[in-house]
Amino acid sequence: MPVLAEVRPVGVWRTRVLFLTAFLFLFPAFGDGPREMLMGLAAGGLIILSAWQTREGLRAEAAYNARKVARRPVLPRKALGAVLTGLALALGGVIADQGLVYPALYALVGAGLHMGAFGLDPMADKGMAGIDAFQTGRVARAVEEGEAHLAAMKEAILRARDRGLERRVDQFAAVARGLFRTIESDPGDLTAARKYLSVYLMGARDATVKFADHYAQTRDSSARADYEALLTDLETTFAEKSRAFLTNNRSDLDVEISVLRDRLKLDH
Repeated sequence: MPVLAEVRPVGVWRTRVLFLTAFLFLFPAFGDGPREMLMGLAAGGLIILSAWQTREGLRAEAAYNARKVARRPVLPRKALGAVLTGLALALGGVIADQGLVYPALYALVGAGLHMGAFGLDPMADKGMAGIDAFQTGRVARAVEEGEAHLAAMKEAILRARDRGLERRVDQFAAVARGLFRTIESDPGDLTAARKYLSVYLMGARDATVKFADHYAQTRDSSARADYEALLTDLETTFAEKSRAFLTNNRSDLDVEISVLRDRLKLDH
């Protein structure tokens, strides 16, 4: 079955532009009096915080869009970014001693432009209408747990400083996400798949952390081969389980969790 690659948010480059606009407040602040300096630093800080919140909001939206079953973000980060941008521009108007009306207008226009550039956060749960809320909630939590394990794997493998291994982990993550999407399509499969979304991925995460720390110090080619073989075994298992669910085949495709421990024997 086709699988999804890692979700990449759209429009992140615009948050970099937003981040750079902070310097419009930061640099001039050091040439004015104490009041203007403090307010300029505060305005620049608000813009930086807005850019960060907006970027995280775009990532949350991309993950939401990639899933068939998803809960709306708990914190509407893009909306918060719009508010912070408006506050920063309002402070700029106050620094220029333009009374109260113009700073308020700057805030409204700035927040509106931010929303026009980045849009609004997802405001409703997706794929849960007409389905048991308890079951779909369990699926959403299980997928979030699985995504957290994949994110930890990607972060850990960076310590190995090997682009080939980074691509290999991305490939495994894509296969794992294929199972995520299958479970989201049929929440009734969650019980049978839970060990794949939690126990197996947790073992893969722990193995990745252990391997990355070892490989970064030793460049052990044998350990590298064992680790790649481990990922291949897990990919096969996840892909087979996804196909079994799609064909409603409930045959036992379980692989002993010891493979995550035994296939990677490292010396500390």
